[in-house]
Amino acid sequence: MPRPTPFDLVFAGFAQDRFPRIRTALEAGNRDAADRDAFLIEREAVLLLHELRPEEGLGEGIDQLAALLHHAYLFWEAGLPPVAVGEEALAGLLDGSPPASPDAPRSVYVELPERRVWAVVMEGEPPEPLEGCFVHTASADEVRVLGVFGLRPERMGFSVVETAGPRPPALARLDGTPLFAPAMAGGAAAGLHSLVGAEELLELGWRSRSLAAESLIGAGRWTR
Repeated sequence: MPRPTPFDLVFAGFAQDRFPRIRTALEAGNRDAADRDAFLIEREAVLLLHELRPEEGLGEGIDQLAALLHHAYLFWEAGLPPVAVGEEALAGLLDGSPPASPDAPRSVYVELPERRVWAVVMEGEPPEPLEGCFVHTASADEVRVLGVFGLRPERMGFSVVETAGPRPPALARLDGTPLFAPAMAGGAAAGLHSLVGAEELLELGWRSRSLAAESLIGAGRWTR
C-alpha cells in the first residue's frame, strides 16, 4: 500500500473544493500562484490558512504553515503524482551528484524510503526522519524546497523546514565527511544518512527535482 503523503493527510479532504476557489481568485486578479506574497494576500488562501491554524495559535510557526499550504497548492495545481524513491534510487541520489535537469515540473513531491535520512530540525531536539520534500521550480536557477520530517502514525502533525535558492556550488562539509553521511552515533552501521544544514536540504531538492523529472517522463506522466 502506498504511504500517505503530507498532502493526503492534511489537504486531501478539502483540496478539490477549496483549491479551485483559490485558483479562480488568482486568475481573476491576474496573480501568479508561484508568487507567495500574491498567493497569501488572496482572500480564499487567507481564509484557508486561518482554518488550518490550531486554536492555540502557532506564533512564528505560521510561516511554516503558510509555506506548507503554498507548496501543497502548487503540487495540486501541477496535477502530478508523488514520486517515490526506492532504495536503489536513494543510493544514487545521495552518493552521486547528478546534473541539474534543465527542465522539470513546476512542482513535485518526492517521497524517500522511511527512516533513512535524518536531520536535527530544532536545535537541542533529537533528529527526525525526512519523509520527503516538496520541490517548486521558481525559475531556471532557483528552487524552493520544503522538507517534511517526523511523519508517523502516533504523532499529531509533522515538522517542515523550507529553504530556497540556486544549486549550492561546490558544497562540502567543514569536517570533510561526504554530503549526506550519517551524523548520528551508529548511523553508518545502520545504513542511515543525515542532512547537515539548510544547504544540504537545498542540494537534495535539486537532485530530487532531476530524479522526479526523469521518473515522470519514463512513466509517461510528464513531457519536457
